[in-house]
Amino acid sequence: MDTLRTQVERALGEFVERRLPASGESEFAPLRTAADELLSGGKRLRPAFCYWGWRGAGGTDVPGIFTAAASLELLQASALVHDDVMDKSDLRRGMPSAHRRFQALHEKSGWHGSGEQFGEGAAILLGNLLLIWSGEMWRNSGLPPESLAAAQPVHDHMRSELMCGQYLDLLEQAHGENTFESALRVALFKSGKYSVEQPLRLGLVLAAGEVAPWMDELCTGYGTRVGIAFQLRDDILGVFGDPAQTGKPAGDDLREGKRTMLVARTLAAASPGDAATVRHLLGDPDLDGRGVDTLRQIIDDTGALQECENLIGDYLGEALAALDQAPVTAEARSALTDLAIAATSRKT
Repeated sequence: MDTLRTQVERALGEFVERRLPASGESEFAPLRTAADELLSGGKRLRPAFCYWGWRGAGGTDVPGIFTAAASLELLQASALVHDDVMDKSDLRRGMPSAHRRFQALHEKSGWHGSGEQFGEGAAILLGNLLLIWSGEMWRNSGLPPESLAAAQPVHDHMRSELMCGQYLDLLEQAHGENTFESALRVALFKSGKYSVEQPLRLGLVLAAGEVAPWMDELCTGYGTRVGIAFQLRDDILGVFGDPAQTGKPAGDDLREGKRTMLVARTLAAASPGDAATVRHLLGDPDLDGRGVDTLRQIIDDTGALQECENLIGDYLGEALAALDQAPVTAEARSALTDLAIAATSRKT
């Protein structure tokens, strides 16, 4: 992972510098700074799943695979910027979110108009720019044209799933009430598939030049399950995570009113009184520490927290069993095992 991370970060740094030089026009400096800070953090899980898919199907270490895998970090950064605007999140990885950063720039500079509107508009444009760059970096990775052509449908489908997942997330908030199944559908489209399943599929198809039946079996049996467990862990961290590690305020998902799988399980198991409390407090932007503690206690008392922890373990076990049956290289099997455990037991 250390070598992969170094290669991915080098590829990202060189690409962004070519597209938006740090020494370029001063008006674009805030865009470059925001992009750099977004790309400087993260666990690099998506490039890792792509890379080990490539290695699992027989690919060797060539510069192009690191560039292609690194392009997924630009897609991830784009999604984070847009997600923070939609959720009105103040922080990302312990620093001001992009729209808050641009809002502060507007207000500090004494410019005309609404600082909030400027911040949101600039962040949307930054997210769009990162999305464009992700496609450009992918296409110009240096991998053989026939490999890229074989994987392009997967790449296109992954990006479409992500956007549809963002819409489903908005729809879920608007509907108000949800079920575990509906929350699971949002989680899969918005995060699980493009975090694990599709990066893995991209790497496999890039190396093989085609989609084989065993690849779909692996991506479904392993990738989908790791993706669900990954999102369940995200749900738990959004409520119970340590702000020093997650980089977001305690209980931020509760203030944003996210209708996660954890919340769905809580409402399904809660008493009428506790369910009414959850519905009253969930989504309150002014929710204080006492309110967060109240919701945490209800989530714990209903058994929803433990149930989600058990589900993470079940999904992980099923994923590793599917991986054992796949005809991937021994080195890739070992790495994908470690990645699955890291993705589902993380603290950030």
